[in-house]
Amino acid sequence: MTLRVGPGEVVSLLGANGSGKTTLLRLLLGLLQPASGEVTLNGRCLRRYPRRELARHLAYVPQTHTTPFPYTVRDVVLLGRLPCTGLTHSPSRHDHAVVADILARLGIGALAERRYSEISGGERQLALIARALAQGARTLVLDEPVTGLDYGNQLRFLEHLRALAGAGYAIVKATHHPEHALMASTRVLLLHGGSIIGDGPPQQVVTPDAIAQLYRVRVHAFSAPGARATAFYPADDTRRD
Repeated sequence: MTLRVGPGEVVSLLGANGSGKTTLLRLLLGLLQPASGEVTLNGRCLRRYPRRELARHLAYVPQTHTTPFPYTVRDVVLLGRLPCTGLTHSPSRHDHAVVADILARLGIGALAERRYSEISGGERQLALIARALAQGARTLVLDEPVTGLDYGNQLRFLEHLRALAGAGYAIVKATHHPEHALMASTRVLLLHGGSIIGDGPPQQVVTPDAIAQLYRVRVHAFSAPGARATAFYPADDTRRD
């Protein structure tokens, strides 16, 4: 199967544990080689990119991140400039200006001098997004980015992803939340048993039947008038035969 992700897309990977989401992310990042075929970025085979050059096109945002050093938020985001500056050069005025602009765009400029280890989980996730953007990458790969965030921060984070897609970024994210796939995706891939069993617009792909197949639970769907997303709640019998 051929998978293409383009600018302006938020593609959510939805599936149970062990379904292949992490493997697919690792393939997209060039950390694994496909058994057949190839992974390309901008028409060029991923394995032909030097790592430093690849980092200027493709960025990874992990679930969680901690640092043993007392870095400020600005310091953490400046690390994203390393593919551009190299290890032997201090950040220039231009690098600092790039970082300041990104922090402002994400609404966390006021956190620049705060210690990264002392801000909230939602703020740390935005700082990691800022670090990825500081690389100059236009393709972002995120592994369950709302893990550990409270409900409000989850929704705010999804809004930021939609805004980035609107600015022309290509985003691929793994998620365990069908509702989030509906709220903040242009496409959803359903993964089961290491294969993609569904690919399409969220409202067409994320259905009670799909959830029953992926997670072996029966659910009903509810959509309020004018709502942007659908909520799911368990059916009377949530066990599948």
